[in-house]
Amino acid sequence: MKTQGIFRFSFGPWNIHEGADPFGPAVRASIPFKKKLQLYKRLGFGAVQLHDDDAVPELNQLTSAQIIRKAQALRHSLEDHGLQAEFVAPRLWEDPRTIDGGYTSNDPKCREYAMERSRRCIDIANALGTDLIVLWLAREGAYVREAKDSRVAVDRLAAAINDMLGHDQKIRIAIEAKPNEPMDHTYIPTTGHAVGLAQLTVSPERVGINIESAHAILAGLDPSDEMGYALAFNKLWTVHLNDQNGLKFDQDKTFGAVDLRRAFNQVRILDRYGYGRHGEWVGLDVKAMRTQKIDDSTRHLSNSREIFLALLNISRGLDERKMQTMIANRNYEALEGYIVRVLMGRH
Repeated sequence: MKTQGIFRFSFGPWNIHEGADPFGPAVRASIPFKKKLQLYKRLGFGAVQLHDDDAVPELNQLTSAQIIRKAQALRHSLEDHGLQAEFVAPRLWEDPRTIDGGYTSNDPKCREYAMERSRRCIDIANALGTDLIVLWLAREGAYVREAKDSRVAVDRLAAAINDMLGHDQKIRIAIEAKPNEPMDHTYIPTTGHAVGLAQLTVSPERVGINIESAHAILAGLDPSDEMGYALAFNKLWTVHLNDQNGLKFDQDKTFGAVDLRRAFNQVRILDRYGYGRHGEWVGLDVKAMRTQKIDDSTRHLSNSREIFLALLNISRGLDERKMQTMIANRNYEALEGYIVRVLMGRH
């Protein structure tokens, strides 16, 4: 067994949401951002995940100085609640100028907008006291393959990251890979692609990975294997834990709610390789079911954290000597039976 992890938890304000999904509108009233901040500590969370416009609403209408002042005010508010910002992510996928992608758009003016927005995102991160940018390449792909040149697209992505790295010499960028949705095809669909993209940048050591469980599942991969791959490169800088019921739209279900064994293996590999000992947070990206009433619309967050910690206790309570004997004897049926029984509470 390797060094055990240290686990602190974060989530984003979008995880307490109004219940809209790809097939229907909101069904719950909005909860003000300030009220959401009051819930973090009560639920056992210590950090806030932020998009740039979560931190500074309507930032496209503000000057650089105004953006910094508003971000600094938010930092004071977070500190008043005993919280800190885990990361900031540029929200590029909602602006009309990024309808065909931001960094990979065929329109140079749209590409420049994406870059300018990304630089402002870095300025916000600095003002909030975090050095981590999460880069979900949401629309960096194509609906029609012939519409874009994939070689050019990868070059443009590397150039965009280089621009961000050059804007601030201390900032780190964690790429969040996803194979599809909202685009039919994305250029960086998996962790392996993201690690490869990092090697094309001017500072590969400052480009890492954010793994979301559901995104790995949508790629037909096991999230724990993706985590192991990133850990092998020392590039797993944050995670978005959730669950996914099949290959459909990104559901962001409660962590472990669909496949408890799959969740167990994510917890186990994070703990086995000391995740959290360098300040990494266990981020949740889960959303309440559309049917949930507003007066109990944070239960998905507390459930996810509770399941993680329960699986952590199970993992740390395993008989490692017994397991190693099974592995040495290539008795994998016995190993599987042991794991399943433990998960069932039958030792």
